[in-house]
Amino acid sequence: MITISKGISIMCGIQVLVARSEDEFDDTQWGRLTTANSRRGPDAHNELTIQAAQATIRLGAHVLHLRGHQTQVQPIVDQDSGDILCWNGEVFDGLDVGDQNDGLLLMAEIQRQNMEVFSRIEGPYAFVFLDRAHSRLWFARDYLGRRSLLMKQGGALVITSVADSVEGWIELSANKIFCMDLNSFTITVHERQGIPKVSQAIDHSLVMDVECSSLGNFLEISRWQPMIDQFKHELMSAIATRVASIPYREAHQTRVGLLFSGGVDCITIAALLTKILPQSEPIELFNVAFENPRLATQCSDAPDRKTGLQGWQELCQIDPLRPWRFVEVDVPYRDVIEHQDHIRQLLVPSNSVMDMSIGMALWFASRGHGKLVCKDQSTPYVGKSRVLLLGMGADEQLGGYSRHRSAWDSGGWERLGSEIDLDVQRIATRNLGRDDRVISDNSKEARFPFLAANVVKFLSQTPLHYKMDMRYPRGIGEKLLLRLLAYQLGLVQASTLAKRAIQFGARTAKMQSGKSRGQDML
Repeated sequence: MITISKGISIMCGIQVLVARSEDEFDDTQWGRLTTANSRRGPDAHNELTIQAAQATIRLGAHVLHLRGHQTQVQPIVDQDSGDILCWNGEVFDGLDVGDQNDGLLLMAEIQRQNMEVFSRIEGPYAFVFLDRAHSRLWFARDYLGRRSLLMKQGGALVITSVADSVEGWIELSANKIFCMDLNSFTITVHERQGIPKVSQAIDHSLVMDVECSSLGNFLEISRWQPMIDQFKHELMSAIATRVASIPYREAHQTRVGLLFSGGVDCITIAALLTKILPQSEPIELFNVAFENPRLATQCSDAPDRKTGLQGWQELCQIDPLRPWRFVEVDVPYRDVIEHQDHIRQLLVPSNSVMDMSIGMALWFASRGHGKLVCKDQSTPYVGKSRVLLLGMGADEQLGGYSRHRSAWDSGGWERLGSEIDLDVQRIATRNLGRDDRVISDNSKEARFPFLAANVVKFLSQTPLHYKMDMRYPRGIGEKLLLRLLAYQLGLVQASTLAKRAIQFGARTAKMQSGKSRGQDML
């Protein structure tokens, strides 16, 4: 029997250890994992040690309270069957959750359908499920890999959201579900359905519609408007779903923030979000910038600071009644030195120079310690929101990377289409787990509207020439559909900003003299 509670929470840290006996447990390692995971879920912590078949299993759960009025204790235990679920995720579709606990409902669905339920639910997740009747331990991430789950095998099997050391960890493949037999201690792997293939449809008779002087010229052509409207509907629906369940702790509380460079991805999310939230509710815009000793530049010199301020001003123009909170997160080099070892540990098993540059920017930005800018003055400020919306997934699907233009230059539409499909198919194998580990360390949850199932499906089915057209110059041709939506929302300046990677915009790349490259190992 499972008691369904209307107190709904999100667990943010999983740690599980499976051994043949308690003698194989490493209590020192368990303590380190507890410390690391407690930063992800500081609101509640619980542990269980149980015997199942030939295995002794220790399970730990750390909760970040984001939904409902009460904190739901995890791991979730069915008192009748003895089944146990550690659930770190959100069910946005595929299961009628209402105001109930999605983890408890999911437990019941797993008991009815086994792993088939994961083929129909939508949302970011990682889980560990103990099936007592069949002596099996199941564990996996969502098919896009939006939540971290690591594994290490030695004397015992260790599964965790974040590592406690550098060596031996692997990130679970997102297109597989793993199952350990608790009698033989063998692990089997079950393939699952992945991301839909990207349409390669092209209207080869298509000619360049307009002069490239203004995005506004595209809007005068009738065939563009239905596509923009549908994209707006899908993206706005994804954003609304991802903010609907966040509780208010006090009146006019800030619940949602964005990592905000002023670029077209994040500012379009912000412009749609302001149409969804109550008018009086503040929205936090975290703009991170670093002192870079190699370049002898200050935080105010960073390119993302300049475009961020410009974007904030545009948002204030399109919705002047919204309390926009622009937070300048300035990071002096001494803070980089102080925190770099901790951030490097969060990256594991990712370990390149580029991982460090990106991870550094994401960690400081999501921490949200900075200055709140208001007109010509600023005051010290610490971010209040626990949910952060990020623009990851837009570049892969809409042709935002420089390699997409290179593909066009070398092979036209055919080569471009193949490159886009390759990028979309490998979203799950790239960096979302890394980003989750870094951001969640600050007790924040990242949500990605461009990676919502409905948005991915729509963009996968949309012909290439609506999403991008590299016959137009940089700042127009790539992510064309998104730029047209941004332009129509009133973001005239932001709609033509060229892509700039976060490590260059925030100035975390090459902070010291040397010849290290992004792909070099730390």
